[in-house]
Amino acid sequence: MGLIHIELFATLDLVGQAPGGPDEDPVGFPFGGWQAPLLDDVTAAQVGAAYDGTDALLLGRRTYDIFAAYWPHQQGGEDDGIATLFNRVPKYVASRGRPDLAWSGSTLLGPDLPGAVRALRERHRNVKVVGSLNLVQTLLREKLFDRLELWVHPIVLGVGKKVFDGGAVPTDLVLLEPPVAGPTGVVHLQYGRGDGTPRTGDMSAPDRGVGHDV
Repeated sequence: MGLIHIELFATLDLVGQAPGGPDEDPVGFPFGGWQAPLLDDVTAAQVGAAYDGTDALLLGRRTYDIFAAYWPHQQGGEDDGIATLFNRVPKYVASRGRPDLAWSGSTLLGPDLPGAVRALRERHRNVKVVGSLNLVQTLLREKLFDRLELWVHPIVLGVGKKVFDGGAVPTDLVLLEPPVAGPTGVVHLQYGRGDGTPRTGDMSAPDRGVGHDV
C-alpha cells in the first residue's frame, strides 16, 4: 500500500493560505506571498528532496489551476527538476466542479473522495498533496494521510485559512526526523500518522514530581 503525503507551508499561527503569491487566494486575505521573503537555500533543498520518489500528485481545484497554469512552462528553467516531475506524473484533482484538465496526465476524482483516495493508495507508492487546504481538511478528518510535512515560518498573521481548519480530529503523530531550521528561521517538521488517539494524564500526579517537594 502506498503513502499519502501532505506537504504544507505554514506560519507560526498555522496559516497556510496563499504562501506563494498575492494572486493565489486573495479574497479577504491581504498577505498573499508571505513565504517569499523567508525562502532560503536550506528550505529550498528540503522542498526539492521531499519530492524524491513521488509518483502522483493529489490536488484541490484551486491548487491544480495554479499549478496547471505554471508548471508546464517551467521545464528547462531554474525549477526544471520539479517541473519535469510534475509534468510527468499523474495528477488527481478533487473538485465538485468541472476543472479544465488540459494539463497532461490529469484526472478528476469522483464524488466519493475517501474511496478515491484509498484507491490511489493501492495504485501509487508516494502520492503528494501540496497546498490544497480544503482537500487537506477531508484527509485529516478521514485520517487518509500517512505523512504530514510542515515548513513553519517565523511570522504570525492572525488571519487566513489554517492547516487545521475544521478537519482535524484527535490523531497521534510520530516525529520521523529531528526538526531542522534554516537561516531565516523556517523549521522543517516531518510527522507520520500514528495508530491511536492522544492519551491524557495528570501532571500533578506524584510520579510526575510536579507540585511536590523533592
